[in-house]
Amino acid sequence: MSIVQSLQGMLAKNEIDGLLISSGINRRYVTGFTGTAGAVLLTEKEALFITDFRYTDQAEEQVKACEIVKQSGTLAQEIANQAKRLNIKRLGFEKNKLTYGEFEQFNSLLSDCTLIPVAQLVESLRLIKSEEELSIMKSAAKIADDAFTYIQGVIKPGITELDVSNELEFFMRKQGAISSSFDIIVASGYRSALPHGVASAKKIESGELVTLDYGAYFNGYCSDLTRTLAVGEISDELKTIYETVRVAQQLGMEGIKPGLTGREADALTRDYIEAKGYGENFGHSTGHGLGMEVHEGPGLAKTSEVILQPGMVVTVEPGIYVPGVGGTRIEDDIVITKDGNQTLTYSSKELIYVGN
Repeated sequence: MSIVQSLQGMLAKNEIDGLLISSGINRRYVTGFTGTAGAVLLTEKEALFITDFRYTDQAEEQVKACEIVKQSGTLAQEIANQAKRLNIKRLGFEKNKLTYGEFEQFNSLLSDCTLIPVAQLVESLRLIKSEEELSIMKSAAKIADDAFTYIQGVIKPGITELDVSNELEFFMRKQGAISSSFDIIVASGYRSALPHGVASAKKIESGELVTLDYGAYFNGYCSDLTRTLAVGEISDELKTIYETVRVAQQLGMEGIKPGLTGREADALTRDYIEAKGYGENFGHSTGHGLGMEVHEGPGLAKTSEVILQPGMVVTVEPGIYVPGVGGTRIEDDIVITKDGNQTLTYSSKELIYVGN
């Protein structure tokens, strides 16, 4: 069953007779369209992709599951015209994606139609990756792994975090990535205790840990890799922090399997870190879903009751952060399989010393 057909089968259950998909990510997932303007309008029997004259040729090439409609006037006006033609009375819209201003505009144009907020229809399909998607994500992961190998020869005392970030970005683009998956984190020394320490002008010094968190955005999909390196000799305390995270992350990698809840998967790493006395220094979740967005479902968190299923791609990324001292995070991307999980990222997790 195609993605469009799956969505069409959800309409009656959600008590709607039409569905509007306007967010860029979901639009691309449903249609394959990589442009920046357009919307999908579905009924149980019809599927339209509406866009303007700039993108009709591109849409004809990329969109196979929908009829292409070139808008006359604004996009909102065309959606309203088509909804009226299709006799849609209850139109579902992505409540977490549509702005209030857009809602007001649609509401004023759709006089004979009630707008119904819905959520997670497309996202529920995106949870399970196809073989084609997994192939792309493996390529994105390889770019990130190769970048980690490369950057080990770049980091040395005196180089700034921003310089390291730029080197990572340039390398990944040369390997085929469109960009990094997100703002690259390079956090050294005391800044390695910042879970989201985006690269700064700070110079890296000997005796510090450096956390690198980055990913490659490749062919519409993200990878997400974190490794922590030692620059020169580091203190015994930093070595203990690193080793605690390494073991916790390995426990997660070995234990995550289908049937676990996100909460149970989170406990695989959290329980070990807490037992070692660092529970208060691990404030984020063990992981998150990964795909067309760097953060999507499912979540591996203390509050998550989602059931892990084969085909889901998640990160495994415990961390310890001690203010004024430093921190460590180690992260891999994995796909849930019928028996356990398969690793997509393969960079070494032994403590690597650089800059000597």
